[in-house]
Amino acid sequence: MTEQLQPHDIRGNPVRVGLPMAMLAELTHRCPLACPYCSNPLELARVSSELTAGEWAGIFRQAADLGVLQVHLSGGEPASRRDLAEIAAAAHEAGLYVNLITSGIGLTEARLRELDGLVDHIQLSLQGIDAEMADWISGYGGSFARKMQVAEWIGAIGFPLTLNAVVHRQNLDRLPEMIDLAERLGCRRIEVATVQFHGWADLNRRPLMPTLEQAKRARAVVNEARQRLRGRMVIDYVPADHHAAFPKSCMGGWGSTGLNIAPDGIVLPCHAAQTIKGLEFENIRDTTLARIWRDGAAFNAFRGTAWLPEPCASCERREVDFGGCRCQAMAMAQDPTATDPVCSRSPFNARLRAEAEADSESDDVALVYRRMARETRP
Repeated sequence: MTEQLQPHDIRGNPVRVGLPMAMLAELTHRCPLACPYCSNPLELARVSSELTAGEWAGIFRQAADLGVLQVHLSGGEPASRRDLAEIAAAAHEAGLYVNLITSGIGLTEARLRELDGLVDHIQLSLQGIDAEMADWISGYGGSFARKMQVAEWIGAIGFPLTLNAVVHRQNLDRLPEMIDLAERLGCRRIEVATVQFHGWADLNRRPLMPTLEQAKRARAVVNEARQRLRGRMVIDYVPADHHAAFPKSCMGGWGSTGLNIAPDGIVLPCHAAQTIKGLEFENIRDTTLARIWRDGAAFNAFRGTAWLPEPCASCERREVDFGGCRCQAMAMAQDPTATDPVCSRSPFNARLRAEAEADSESDDVALVYRRMARETRP
C-alpha cells in the first residue's frame, strides 16, 4: 500500500485539506457571444479536446463522493453542447444541485422543457438593458431579444432565475434599470458583478474600467434597492477590486471550498489560475478528482495562511481574505506570493489605483472581442 504524504503549500508548510462544496463545470469554450470581458482564458480549449458526456458523468459521481453539493454548468455557452440534457441528467443523478449558467442563446423552449427536473436553477447573463447596448457588448446581433424570450420561457416553466449582470463603465450608469428588469422578469436574485480584469477583460481595460464616481453611485443604488426589495429579491454586488481598501478572498480561500474543471479536463483551483506561471495543473483524465483535490500541487500551493508574506502574515484580516487574489499578484507583481495589489497595504497598490484611474478616464471605446479560432479538418 502506497504511503500517503502530508500535502504542503508553496513554501513547504503542511496544509490542512477540507472538502469542496461547489464545482464549476466548463462544458465548452464555444459561445455565440464574443463578450470582451469573458472569464475564459485567452487560449480557448478546442472542441476536439472537450470531455464527453460520459466523462462528465463519471466526474459528477466523483465530485459527489468527494463532498461537492452543487455544480454550475457553464462555458462558453453550455447550450452549444447538443448533449446538454444528458450532462445535466448525469449531474442530477449524482445527487448534485444543478445550476445552469447561460447566455440563453441556443436554448429553445423545447430544450428548456427537456431540462425541467434536471436543472434546479438558471443564471441568465445580461450585457445591457436594451438591444443597442447588449448587442454591442456581446458582439451578437439580436442577443437581447433572444434573452428576453428565453427569460419568458424560463418563467413559464418555473425555473428559479438569477439575472447575472456584468457591469462596467459602458453600462454601470443604467444599473437601476437592470434591477428593475430583474424585478419584472420575476428573478429571485440579481448578481451585479463588476468586471474582473483578467484575461479578455484585461485586453479591454480602457473601455471597461468604471470610474470611482460610478462605483459610489452603484453602491448607493444597490443599498436602496436592497431595502426596497427585501424579502422579494436578493441583490448580490461584487464591486471593482481597485476601489476597495482590502481584497476579497479568492474562492473563499484558495483550495478550500471549490474547484473548476475546464472543457479539456484540466482541474483548477480558480478560473484564472492558469495565468500563474510555475503552477502545475492535472487532468481528470489522468487521475481521480479526490487525489487532485488532496494532493495536487496547484491546489496546495496557497492553501491556508502559513505561506503568506508580510504584511499579510501578521495582518488581522489573514483569516478573512487569505491573502486575496493570487492571479492579480501574478499580473502586477509577477509574483503569485506577493501581497494582492488591491490591498491598501500592498507596495503595488498605488500603481494599481493610478493605472485604473487612467484607464477609467480614457475615451477609448474600441472593444477586443472574445473570438474562438475555427478548427480545421485534417
